[in-house]
Amino acid sequence: MILKPHDIYVLLKLVSLEGSRWTYPYLSNSLFMSLSEVHAAIKRALAARLYDDLRRVPIKRGLEEYLIHGVKYAYPPVRGSLTRGMPTSYAAPPLDQMISSSDDLPPVWPDPEGNTRGTEFSPLHKSAPKAATVDRKLYELLALVDAIREGRAREKDLAVRELQMRLRLS
Repeated sequence: MILKPHDIYVLLKLVSLEGSRWTYPYLSNSLFMSLSEVHAAIKRALAARLYDDLRRVPIKRGLEEYLIHGVKYAYPPVRGSLTRGMPTSYAAPPLDQMISSSDDLPPVWPDPEGNTRGTEFSPLHKSAPKAATVDRKLYELLALVDAIREGRAREKDLAVRELQMRLRLS
């Protein structure tokens, strides 16, 4: 069974919940995905040993390893043209406070309701901007993963450190 990008999106949502109880309908609604997509994502994560079915939480050690070493190869971002959207990677929290912005246009997830002009950066799931708007923890996790997916060395190092901290605290 092969993991899909939205499987990581679902697992990051579970991390953002910090062990709180959840239901499939809740995940479906909060991630703006179908119930069947969420169920299939959990099933694939279980098969990949990234999800503990008894405790109903991600297996953080395995997820951390996959995010740091595998996600950039499995889901390289597609970069596009100039668009309006929601900042990600180094242009989003928490890295935007650590890295001074350059003259380059920031990477953004395409979103017609976004308030930033930048270069299109494909999210792990098309509904990521919408879900990130209502869940700041999820937004930060997704932005950190994006910095790992395609960032310069310093951005990646900072993102890895921040991601590890968040995985250990949740």
